[in-house]
Amino acid sequence: MPIRPENRERYPPDWPLISDRIRFERAGGRCECRGECGHSHTQGDELDHWRRCEARHNKPHPITRSVVTLTTAHLDHTPENSDNPDGMFVLLPLEESNLRAMCQRCHLGYDHDRHMAHQRENRHRGQMSLIPDERLT
Repeated sequence: MPIRPENRERYPPDWPLISDRIRFERAGGRCECRGECGHSHTQGDELDHWRRCEARHNKPHPITRSVVTLTTAHLDHTPENSDNPDGMFVLLPLEESNLRAMCQRCHLGYDHDRHMAHQRENRHRGQMSLIPDERLT
């Protein structure tokens, strides 16, 4: 998924190299999701509900049939690793355990709850209220 310009500073300068390493070297061009997205990756009668997703980069998705663009998901939804004690932003090397190569379907499923929360916040922010809400000022 493309990085929005307002979020670019949250990523390390070598993010494209990190992302490529995760998606193509570690994952071999295949989605690494094993159900974290909320979808079952089983075929037919299989009992193994935690199988790895079959989606491969630049190939038709096995479910949606749309061409897959493999993305790199942050499992903790945080591109940066830490803030230093002085409140200054510091980029530390990303932990690979916090990153997962995912197809669009799995990445959107994994981020679904977060997207819905942002949507509610934005909808609320756009509405006038009869009762002032100090949290929004």
